[in-house]
Formats: sequence, C-alpha cells, structure tokens
Amino acid sequence: LFQVVHAHKPHFMALHCQEFGGKNYEASMSHVDKFVKELLSSDAMKDYNRARVYLDENYKSQEHFTALGSFYFLHESLKNIYQFDFKAKKYKKVTGKEIYSDTLESTPMLEKEKFPQDYFPECKWSRKGFIRTRWCITDCAFDLVNIHLFHDASNLIAWETSPSVYSGIRHKALGYVLDRIVDQRFEKVSYFVFGDFNFRLDAKAVVETLCAKATMQTIRAADTNEVVKLIFRESDNDRKVMLQLEKKLFDYFNQDVFRDNNGTALLEFDRELSVFKDRLYELDISFPPSYPYSEDSSQGKQYMNTRCPAWCDRILMSHSAKELILKSENDEKIVIYDHIGPNVCMGDHKPVFLSFRIAAGAGKPIANVHKCCVVQ
Repeated sequence: LFQVVHAHKPHFMALHCQEFGGKNYEASMSHVDKFVKELLSSDAMKDYNRARVYLDENYKSQEHFTALGSFYFLHESLKNIYQFDFKAKKYKKVTGKEIYSDTLESTPMLEKEKFPQDYFPECKWSRKGFIRTRWCITDCAFDLVNIHLFHDASNLIAWETSPSVYSGIRHKALGYVLDRIVDQRFEKVSYFVFGDFNFRLDAKAVVETLCAKATMQTIRAADTNEVVKLIFRESDNDRKVMLQLEKKLFDYFNQDVFRDNNGTALLEFDRELSVFKDRLYELDISFPPSYPYSEDSSQGKQYMNTRCPAWCDRILMSHSAKELILKSENDEKIVIYDHIGPNVCMGDHKPVFLSFRIAAGAGKPIANVHKCCVVQ
C-alpha cells in the first residue's frame, strides 16, 4: 500500500476496507486500533495532514454491523476540500484528523446501511452493506461509496444455473445502493462505488469451457441423495481428474489459466456488471482475478482451491464520474487501474486501486449549484 502511495503521490486518497476485524471479529477487532494508528502515523503518510476514518466496529449491534472501514487522507498541498453533512445538507471544511467508530450511527458526515436480512436469508449473520460519504474539491462534488455485496454460499448451487441465484441477489443489492445514492433527498452528484462486490464468473459457462471434453461423475450423499460432489475427468489420458467441485471446493488441475495474461481469457465470463452498463462504468481490467488468494504468507501468487477465481474487488463509477477523470492529450498513462502486492500475501482478497487526476474545472459548469465556495 505504501509503495503505491509513494509511486502515485495522491493528493486525496480513499481507502475502503471490508470485513474489518476479519471473519473472527469478536476475537480480532482489538487489532484494528493498532492498524489504524500505524497507518496514520507512518512515514509514508506523514504529508497527509488531514484524515477522516470511519470504522464500523460495533459487532454487538448485529442489526447495523457491516464491518466496513472507510479511510480518507488529504495531502497538505490540497487546499479547500469540503465534506458533506447529510443532516445539515451543507458542506463543511475538512481540518485535522478524526476517527469515528462507535458513533457511526449518529455521524451526519456519512450514510451507512446494512442490507435487509431477507436479501440473503440463508446467512442471517451477514454483514453486507455500504457506507457513503460526499466530498467537494475545487467545486467538483462526488460521492464515495464503500460496498460489500453477498458472496456465493455454494459452488454447487452457483453451478446449477446461468446466471446463478447468487448473481441475482447481488444484482438486487447493488440496484438498491444505486437507487439510494441518486434518490431525491440530496442533489445528484457523480459517484464512485468501490469495495468487494463479490462478482463471480458465470460458473456454469466457466466449467463447461474448462471441462469441455470431460465426463462428469456425480456423487450424492447416502442419506439424502443430495449432490455433494462433481468430478470432471478427461475422456482419455487415463481419465485424469480435471476439476473437483464441492460446496466449498473448486479444485482445477491447472491454476495457470487464471494467472496467464492476467486471466484475460476468462473475462468473457465476468458478466454481472453488464446488467448495470447504463448506470456504471469501469476501466478495462488488466490484473488477474482478485480472489481467492492463499492466506499462506509464502504463497503470494497462489489461489486457494475453494472458489473459482474471480474479479470480486472493483472500482466502478457513474458515467458522469468518468467525465471527471482527466484524459491526457499525449496518451501518457495518467489513469491507472491495477491491483496491489501481486507477489505478496495480503489475505484472500488482493486489493485493487484506481489512480487518476480530476480535470481542472471539471465541476465548474455546475459550481453555482454546489456552492462549495460559501460553505462553513
């Protein structure tokens, strides 16, 4: 992370985290404060003299707990940056460093919501939801939304239909967020939505492609007759096992297909965003699937054999936000969309980042609407 900060030297930096405290948050949430203090006091961040940190750590409030963490760092050279107060409906100048954790529900500087329980009834404990903040830099206003959508609970169920039932659940939840951030309560502005969308490849199509010449063996539970395992074997070649599929097993014999050329050959099966093409834009993906990486610290490039690798972690934006991003006249690569730590173990998800410049005066045509120059 610090290497990326050093390389790109952003004036405004937004860092969105999901599953803060980890899966075993009751035992591990105590480590969060140390992480935050280390981040804020590090040499790499010493030129960022203003910060806002929002941590949803209150796991005892199950009906509200999202385990989301949103960090915003402002470089000392950046003048006149404002944050929106959703309660007062006006912008306030950002000064100093502030951390909010136990008081997120009452903080007017953000909107936080956990998805309704009936969206994903088989996971009552789900922490999925979103946090939204709004910012204004030199008359250019935009929302930054930290999002965590629902996962695939079973590889076997995901494989049954195309698109999968889980894809439909994510579609519903993302649609809910997009409707929410452009509703009538506040002025419409450009927005960036980034986090763990849990987007998966079309499992049925992927398996049919990877195992096109294989024969399938179905294994059922003796007591319930329920399918518990699928084994795909080559028709010849001593019936070599190509893929084993269980609820939480996706063991394909050749992981290189997901890494070679950044997994580009599989991008055609990354279809979940297509439903939102009229509402969301994404730069071309040129990094390998961001999940599920091995959590063995010596295996930075290795995928776990639990799920089909997929581009779960994304940075998406409204079409108006796309227009804010500065496009270079001499094709110099100013806009960069990539992953962090390709060779380093960073947990089961590999973080992604988007680096860009906002065009000078990008918000000026509607500056009289934002009135950023007269805020308190």
